[in-house]
Amino acid sequence: MKNKDNGNLKWTSSSSSEVLGIAELPATATMNLSNETTPPCFSINNPPFNFTHTIASVYFSTVFSPLGLTFNLIAFVVLLKSFQRMHSRSRSSFLVFLGGLVVTDFMGLLVTGIIVISFHFTQFNWRRLDPHCHFCNYMGMSMVFYGLCPLLLGATMAVERFVGINRPFARSTSMPKSRAVCIVLMVWAVAGSISLLPLVGVGSYHMQKPGSWCFFNISSKASDMVFCLLFSLVGLLSIAVSFLLNTVSVVTLVKVCCGQDSTQRRRDYEVEMMVQLIWIMMIATICWCPLLVFIAQTVLSESPVQVRYLLLFIRFATWNQILDPWVYILFRRAVLKRLYPSWDWSRGSIRTLYPASFVGTIRRFTRSSLGGDVLGGGERHVSVETQSFNVKAPPSSP
Repeated sequence: MKNKDNGNLKWTSSSSSEVLGIAELPATATMNLSNETTPPCFSINNPPFNFTHTIASVYFSTVFSPLGLTFNLIAFVVLLKSFQRMHSRSRSSFLVFLGGLVVTDFMGLLVTGIIVISFHFTQFNWRRLDPHCHFCNYMGMSMVFYGLCPLLLGATMAVERFVGINRPFARSTSMPKSRAVCIVLMVWAVAGSISLLPLVGVGSYHMQKPGSWCFFNISSKASDMVFCLLFSLVGLLSIAVSFLLNTVSVVTLVKVCCGQDSTQRRRDYEVEMMVQLIWIMMIATICWCPLLVFIAQTVLSESPVQVRYLLLFIRFATWNQILDPWVYILFRRAVLKRLYPSWDWSRGSIRTLYPASFVGTIRRFTRSSLGGDVLGGGERHVSVETQSFNVKAPPSSP
């Protein structure tokens, strides 16, 4: 029998008449009841799911997550040994950035891999384990944080190398390692702040098919659209900045190393750093651009999310964390010396390997690489600067 108390339903027994009473409930009351009992992160996609597409196979996470963790550990050991033997401050700062990238990739695979693999092997009930969505929000934040960090760090390293190669006299002779560590911490803080936005109402984290992971909701709803576009634009802008600055740096470095008097100019660690940075940029572009473009296109076109494409592009993005370590393992100076023994590898810095006229020469190369020396007046300025460096000081008075 059911009793009515101020509009609230109270069930006192389970007779057949009460079963009929359920049918008498209006549809709005039933909907309100279900909304009150469904946590926010399960309000759109409610497990369990009947999604058996091959792209959701358990083998990818089971095989490639431990493999990526192993690669990142090897890369971390290699970087640690290189850092201990390094005496150049500019190279040490670059190794700090690489170390931050390795730590980020390792932790990203560890945090997300443990959750996904545990689900595939135990098939735990998300709603029982996480009735208040804390666990789902944590995984969604981890996906955003460890996704944006490599892109932001890649752009930061591109800026550092651009200043170091194209404007060697516009900064101090070397960046202290403490400053490089602070910059890495700032990048982590920026990525962390973006990942926290869904917790304050900008976007929302939801369970995703096949039920093994959580991510922000990709939809045309106002708050969700803002966060989706923010995530996509930050990632694409980081890739664009890396591409632009790395292109200018490579053009300048090639002109410096392969100019008219290239026989007097020796290659050094600048080549190694730029080779590593170019590969990091290429891997990030190939792995992340499909997902970033897919998210922006989906919300702008107001079309429903294609789950199989979302999972496929997430797989591509995961490969970034798996392939990055091989850049530090393979494209090192010691390995490059074995591959190209005919090159004249040296240990000095580019700025210390040139005669006094290097100041004017590097400025001319920088202007030409940036399109500043258009009117053909570069040679005249270089000759003036060279003469200023060759002026002999008058003899001192007795």
